Amino acid sequence: MNWARRILALVGKDIKLYFKNRFFALITVLALVFYTGVYFLMPAQVDETIEIGWVAPELPGTFFEAFEDEGLVIARFEDQAGLEQAIQGGDLQVGYVLGETFLQDLEPGAKPEVNLLYSTSLPEELRDVYPLLIEEMVFALQGEGLSLEVSENIIGTDLAGNQIPPRDRMLPLLTVFVLMMETLGLASLITTEIAWGTIKALLVTPLNVTSLFLGKGITGVTLAFGQALLLILITGGLVNQPLLIITALFLGAVMVSGIAFLIASVSKDMMSVIGWGTLAILLLAIPSINILIPGMATEWIRILPSYYLVEIIHQAVNFDSGWQALAPMFLGLSVFTLFFVSSGVFVLRRRFQ
Repeated sequence: MNWARRILALVGKDIKLYFKNRFFALITVLALVFYTGVYFLMPAQVDETIEIGWVAPELPGTFFEAFEDEGLVIARFEDQAGLEQAIQGGDLQVGYVLGETFLQDLEPGAKPEVNLLYSTSLPEELRDVYPLLIEEMVFALQGEGLSLEVSENIIGTDLAGNQIPPRDRMLPLLTVFVLMMETLGLASLITTEIAWGTIKALLVTPLNVTSLFLGKGITGVTLAFGQALLLILITGGLVNQPLLIITALFLGAVMVSGIAFLIASVSKDMMSVIGWGTLAILLLAIPSINILIPGMATEWIRILPSYYLVEIIHQAVNFDSGWQALAPMFLGLSVFTLFFVSSGVFVLRRRFQ
């Protein structure tokens, strides 16, 4: 019982000291408010339609019918000047101008006149798609198809018709930032106590090294896990697989506490903590950014410990994946957690003993 009381007293002391530091107390509150605000300010829906401008003579309804069902929105204009103005104003990215004799020129051997207009913001790699689109529409109009048998294969997760809103893609990134901000706070607290000799003074008391590290770890996990869980709760991330997500957040909080021990072991003051901590945050944020921009990184991303935490949150929140599907991710997260906690304790212990 005395042992438990000493641990709780140490945790209480650390939390009070943490919030007495005005810098970390302020950024803790502001960061949580900021990240939550960013989440709700981002679009909650995904627009899967493509709007294309048209200047053309009267065309049969079948010319557009099949493509409008596939999410193609046709914006008709009276003349080319109006279409060009819409593209320059950013309302459209692509426009077609069909000649007055377009229908007559569909006869075999003729070359219909089509003027294709692009916005400068349209990526160059997408410009080859739109000439093919007009060809497909002509085939639909004539009732003739290409003599090809096409087999479609989707590589990866097919999100057609089920796109993930940008804010839900960003949620894993915000969670990593919240966890790592508390890493900076714990590392700064430990570094300050080492510099001031507080830790050595504590070891003179009945408090032993094991109890000291356990108390510091509980402080770090409480602060990191509590705020990450609060963020997930506010943003509605616990609708799917709540127990799975809570478990992943807890393991992530333990892992970043181990990282905090490592940062504290190589830091001499708060500026050193911020320097090393910023580097750690940038590295750990890469897997989250890869979700926002798919294909940015390849298989090497798996060597980053946050990859497994990010994938668990992303798959559980956005795809309702369960324990069985995410078991390999939990294994990887658990291995990294054990590594960082054990190495952090070992290296930090050598510093002040």
